[in-house]
Amino acid sequence: MIEIRNVSKSYDGVTNAVSDLTLDIWDGEIFGFLGPNGAGKTTTLKMITGLLSPDSGSITINGRDIERDSINAKREFAFVPDHADVFPRLKGVEYLRFIADIYDVDEPTRVQRIEELTTRFGIRDVLNDMIKSYSHGMRQKLILTGALLHNPNAWILDEPMTGLDPESSFQLKQLMREHADAGKIVLFSTHVLDVAEKVCDRLIVIDEGQIVFTGTIGELKDRYQEDASLESMFLKLVGKGDDRVFE
Repeated sequence: MIEIRNVSKSYDGVTNAVSDLTLDIWDGEIFGFLGPNGAGKTTTLKMITGLLSPDSGSITINGRDIERDSINAKREFAFVPDHADVFPRLKGVEYLRFIADIYDVDEPTRVQRIEELTTRFGIRDVLNDMIKSYSHGMRQKLILTGALLHNPNAWILDEPMTGLDPESSFQLKQLMREHADAGKIVLFSTHVLDVAEKVCDRLIVIDEGQIVFTGTIGELKDRYQEDASLESMFLKLVGKGDDRVFE
């Protein structure tokens, strides 16, 4: 379980990027993080993963405080950022072995996981190539593979569909479902509302650093008492009006 309690963060000491955020993310669910650009999604994910420190409040992952017990807390999750930056002079297989070493994944397990995951993502045949030769999408698949090698209790992804081809996007959604069904957490931010609508068990919508909704798609529809798309309800939540559409 991820517990966020009264968390705030400001970059300039004047305006909060995140304001007094309190949230529980439960084991066994895919939890979607939605909001317009600048809403505070990435800031929140970076605080959960220890890349940023909150100005106030606390964050625990399976009871481990990300600030006070950071090493053990970080062993509870894997994080896939919104940019595919990896070590370009390593071969793909060398990068995966490096990640496996960090998380103490034993040899039989890492061999089996690398074989399975790289086959599903379609990069098995390029593992002996240097990463600098990979496309953006291939690098994204490599990072996703590395993030799952130690079968983390929480899988945290920031815009994970970026750069993926349709087959790999399908495989990613399947892996997310399998991970949650195994009793673990999948937390991801996305701008692709159709994906969120199809895969999320629960979701949060934030705007200007504050929660405007938390719950299921069904609860959101009950709130508006209509059978509308997530897109139209999202626009209402963030105050964009009934007639606005995405371009």
